[in-house]
Amino acid sequence: MVKKTSSDGDSRRTSHSRGPARPTARPSRPNASNNKPAISAGRTHSGNGSKSRSNGRKFPIMPTESKITPLERIASGSNSVYTVSRDTLRIIPLGGLEEVGANMMAYEFGNDIIIVDAGFAFPDETTPGIDYIIPETKYLEDKKDNIRGLFVTHGHMDHIGAIPYLLAKLGDPPIYTLQLSAGMIKKRLEEFNLAERAKINVVQRDDMVPLGNFQIRFFAVNHNIPDSVGLSIKTPIGQVIHTGDWKFDHTPVNEVQTEFHKIASFGGEGVLALMSDSTNAIKPGYSQSEKEIGRTMDRIFQDAKGRIVFTSFSSLIARIQQVFDLSAKYNRKVIVTGRSIVNTLETAISMGYIKIQPKIIIKSEQASKYPDNQILILSTGGQGEESSQLARMSRGEHRFVKIKKDDTVVISASSIPGNERSIVTVIDNLTRLGANVIYNKVLDIHTGGHGQQEELKLMIQLVKPKFFVPIHGELHMLAAHAKLAQSIGLPEENCFLLENGSILEINQRGEAKQLNEKVPSGYVFVDGLGIGDVGEVVIRDRQAMAQDGMFVIITTVDRHTGKLINPPEILSRGFVYMKNNDELIREVKHEIRKIVEGNGNKTGEPNWADLRQKVRDDIGEYLFQKTQRRPMILPVVIEV
Repeated sequence: MVKKTSSDGDSRRTSHSRGPARPTARPSRPNASNNKPAISAGRTHSGNGSKSRSNGRKFPIMPTESKITPLERIASGSNSVYTVSRDTLRIIPLGGLEEVGANMMAYEFGNDIIIVDAGFAFPDETTPGIDYIIPETKYLEDKKDNIRGLFVTHGHMDHIGAIPYLLAKLGDPPIYTLQLSAGMIKKRLEEFNLAERAKINVVQRDDMVPLGNFQIRFFAVNHNIPDSVGLSIKTPIGQVIHTGDWKFDHTPVNEVQTEFHKIASFGGEGVLALMSDSTNAIKPGYSQSEKEIGRTMDRIFQDAKGRIVFTSFSSLIARIQQVFDLSAKYNRKVIVTGRSIVNTLETAISMGYIKIQPKIIIKSEQASKYPDNQILILSTGGQGEESSQLARMSRGEHRFVKIKKDDTVVISASSIPGNERSIVTVIDNLTRLGANVIYNKVLDIHTGGHGQQEELKLMIQLVKPKFFVPIHGELHMLAAHAKLAQSIGLPEENCFLLENGSILEINQRGEAKQLNEKVPSGYVFVDGLGIGDVGEVVIRDRQAMAQDGMFVIITTVDRHTGKLINPPEILSRGFVYMKNNDELIREVKHEIRKIVEGNGNKTGEPNWADLRQKVRDDIGEYLFQKTQRRPMILPVVIEV
C-alpha cells in the first residue's frame, strides 16, 4: 500500500526539485460536451448545450437517451453477463480508496459520465525516485466522449493535482468548482502551459449544473481551505451525496460555516447513497475548531522571545491567515520561503482569501534590519521533506536563515504515515541548534480538516441514505466508518466497502450490487517528464538497488572462441566495499571464468544472451550463499 497525502489533503512535499512534468498538449477536439455554460450565482447552469430546466432549487428528472449496453464477461471467469440498463447508475472509484490521496470518482448513467476530483498522491519508500502518483484512467479515456464535466470539491493537491496530467487524456472536459479552487487549478495549469485550453467554470454554492442525466448542486462544508463543498448529484433514479473532505466546525476561521440546512434538505428529498470522507473514522469524539488553534498560536506569539519559524501545509489557508493576523498583532514582519507556499499566497491574496497588512512581508535579505522578536519566517517543511526549507534550516543549509538560540519553531501539521522518522530528524536537528520546537505532541497546534466519529454519525443521520459508501481513506478507516453507519441503524448489507476500480450499480428499483467485474485501476507513476513510463518492473529494480545494491560484471570475450581475453572487471555499488572484500571478489572472478569458458565449450558458437543470463543467475546465487544478500547483477559482455 502506498502511503500518500496528508489526512488534511496536503501534499507530502511542499516543493520538489524536479519541477512538474509537462504533458504534451494536443489540439482540442470539437465536442459539444465541451461548450462552456454561462455561470451566474443562484441560477441553473446548463452544460453540453442543454437548456436550463429549473430555478436551481427544484430538480425535474431528465429523460435518459442511453442505450442498453452489455458488459464484457466478468474477468474472474464467471459465465454470466451483467447487462447495464439505461436506468442504472454506476459508481466507480478510480482513486482515494484503501489509500489517502489520489482522489477520483466517476458517476455514470447511460451515456453520461461526470467525474468528482482528480488528485495525485506522493510516493513513499516503496516507490523510490517517483515524483507523483496519479489514478489509472483507461476506463474514462475509452469513454471520453461521454464525459460531461469534472467537479472539484476543493483546492488541495490530493483533489486537483492530477488535472494537468489527465486533462487531455479525458478529452478536455469542462471543470466546475468554486472560485478559490478555480484559481488554484489555474495556477497549477499555468506550470504546464495548459491554462488557456482548460474550460474552468466558476460556480456559486447556490448554483445548479445540469449535465445530461445529472444535476449537481453544492453545499458548503468546513475543511481547512475556503470554498470546500460537497455535492448533491441528482440522477433519474435518485440522489447521491458526495461530501468531499469535511468536518463540522462551528467556529471556523476564514471560512463560511457548514450549510447544515442544505444537507438536511437533501436528506429530506431522499438519498440513494452517501459517499462520505473516512479519514478520521477511527478517532472518537469531535474535531478541534480552528478558533481553538488560534488561541494556542496567540500564546506562542506572546511568549516567543526571538524569531518564530512557522511551518504548516502550504494550502492550509485558514492557518496562514492566522499567522499574518498574529504577526500584525505582535508587530512581526513576515519572511515567506518555499515555492508551494509562495504560490498559495499569490493565488489566495490576489483573490481576496487572505488579507494582509501592507508591507508586512519582507525579503530575507531585509531581516537584519529588525530585531529577532520582530521577525516571523513562514516556511514549508512540516513533513520533514529533505528538500524543504525547514529541513535545510535544520541542517544549516538555508541560504538566509540560520537557526539560533531563542528561535521558536512551530510545526503546525499532523505527520503523514511514513514521514514520522523524517519529522523527528528535523526536530532533533533544530533542537541541537538551540531552537525551541513546538509540535502536536508538545502542544495542540494543529487540527485536521476531517470529521471524527461523532461528526460522521451526524452526517449520516442528516442525510439518511439508503446505501452508504465510505470513501477517502485506508481500508481500516473505511471499515471503521462502515461500522459507525451500522451502529446508528444502517443495515450491514447496505454498506459497501469498495476499492479502486470497483463498480457499484444501483438500478431503478433501488437495488444496489457490487459487480465482480472491475475497471482498470492502479498507480500511474510520474517521474520527471515521464508519465506512466515507469512501471512495476522499474520500481522493483529500484527497490532491489536500494535494498541490496548493484553488482556490475564486465567480461571481454573473443567472439569466435568465447574465451576470456582479459580478467573480469567488477564494480560494486551499495553491495560490498570492494577494498575490504578482496577474497570475495577473487572468488567471484573465478566463478565468472568458469561460467564463460563453460558457455563456449558447450555450445561451440558463443550465445551472448544465454551467457549474460547464466552469469546473472549463477553469480546472483553464489553471492547470496556467501552474503545472504542478492544485489542486482548487471552482466556486460564485450565482444572482441
